[in-house]
Amino acid sequence: MLTRLSIRNIVLIEALDLEFRSGLGVLTGETGAGKSILLDALGLVLGNRADSGLVRSGEERATVTATFEFAALPAGLRETLEDAGIEIETGEALILKRTLRADGGSKAFVNDQSVGVALLRDIASSLVELHGQHDDRGLVNPRGHRALLDRFADGQVGSVTRAWTDWRAAEDRLAEARERVETAQADQDLLLAHLAELTAIEPQAGEEVRLAETRASMQKGERLSGDLEELRHLWEGSESPLAHLRVAARRLDRIAGEHPLLAEALSALDRAVIEAGEAEDKLAQAAEALVHDPMALERAETRLFDLRAIARKHRCEVDDLPDKMRDFRHALDAIEGGEAELDALALAARAAGETYRERALALHRLRRDAAARLDAAVAGELAPLKLDSARFRTAVTKLPEDRWGPHGLDAVEFLIATNPGADFAPLNKIASGGELSRFILALKVALAEQGGAATMIFDEIDRGVGGAVASAIGERLARLAEGGQVLVVTHSPQVAARGRTHYAIHKSSEGTVTRTSVSLLDATARQEEIARMLSGAEVTDEARAQADRLLEGA
Repeated sequence: MLTRLSIRNIVLIEALDLEFRSGLGVLTGETGAGKSILLDALGLVLGNRADSGLVRSGEERATVTATFEFAALPAGLRETLEDAGIEIETGEALILKRTLRADGGSKAFVNDQSVGVALLRDIASSLVELHGQHDDRGLVNPRGHRALLDRFADGQVGSVTRAWTDWRAAEDRLAEARERVETAQADQDLLLAHLAELTAIEPQAGEEVRLAETRASMQKGERLSGDLEELRHLWEGSESPLAHLRVAARRLDRIAGEHPLLAEALSALDRAVIEAGEAEDKLAQAAEALVHDPMALERAETRLFDLRAIARKHRCEVDDLPDKMRDFRHALDAIEGGEAELDALALAARAAGETYRERALALHRLRRDAAARLDAAVAGELAPLKLDSARFRTAVTKLPEDRWGPHGLDAVEFLIATNPGADFAPLNKIASGGELSRFILALKVALAEQGGAATMIFDEIDRGVGGAVASAIGERLARLAEGGQVLVVTHSPQVAARGRTHYAIHKSSEGTVTRTSVSLLDATARQEEIARMLSGAEVTDEARAQADRLLEGA
């Protein structure tokens, strides 16, 4: 609920700090004292349009700060705050702040974090319902009527929402499958041509690397073939280096025993023969490995060129060509098996649609029954509020199928007819300011158990009425405030007497400076204020006695 309101430099208000309590709080004061200024200031911090005319004359900036405290965050508010990156702990106050410059610029803050005004408005809508003479939100806005009726009906909207989600998902799967099959069918000839082309070439994973290595090896053999041939001739025949070494070794062997140095020379010569033999073997192996086959090289180069050309055609790497083949086969398989898949998905979509329709129709019937009960409940509240000629109706209308959604197939709107024989119309189209406030009060009383914003504010709901009607209004406001918080700006002593707390708004002047102030009244001051409301400028003892009776009766 709203626990504190601080205002700085708003029109006639220089500095004002108000603390509020639970239950019914009433604000009274003479005409022109500044009650509308107070509500304008509150509206500013709740996200209303910034009007630079609200800044007090001679000041550069105005500020309004509203503090809200609650045992548990209202439904949906925590998600809104989390989505905006604002964390709030359990039991922590929520502080909304709005600054307004004289040049028209404004800033909004939530717990000292800068936010957009739209977010401020979204947050405030969960905290405060402000019902004024020109109300365009809350109960007057048809967008919220369906949710209010559903809470009144205790309807199973959740099951309808789940059925809608399942139906949409089934329709999406069907549409995706149909698109795949239609695309595949349109490209069937092209798919067959691509698959035939790839099947003919039969690309293998890793083939490009293997072919490139083979080609490089053959090209190297081609370059080395002349040198290898020359070496081969050098090592063959009786004149080869190895043959000369062997002859020398045999001759040295006959005389090696004559001297130690000759034996060492023979040992070195034997090693040379062995090394030369190994060199001859390596040359033979190299010649075999690097053998140049012009036809094989041409085949490798042609294969590599073909693979790379078809990869470029399909805009992929050569190693991805086997995957392309599988994709084309799957697409063609989808054409062959697509009709069966489509039939199965269409059957599932129809079943999901029927489930949604059944649940949505059940919710429609529940809403129609609840609408009748709500109409009766509101009708019972109208006569005591001097609206006995008016009629209230909750219109539950089936929407065209293209407008069905997760909340069902209904449009819901609260309608009224203020005179006998008059047509029903939206609340804000035919009701005057006072009538509209009383209609909203009747609705709120009928919907009391379904809850609403933590704080409700009514501006001059008793305009144009008095006596028993004003008393009925006060009694209903007090009932509505039980377990919550209702603030009402009133000119009626009958309504004021019902308040748990009473604030008086005063305007004073010192020279050319005019100020508005607000004070919380104690019991004596409250009696005096209600007596003033009863008697006018001069408070009489009779008015005080009547004020006592009103307070005792309340």
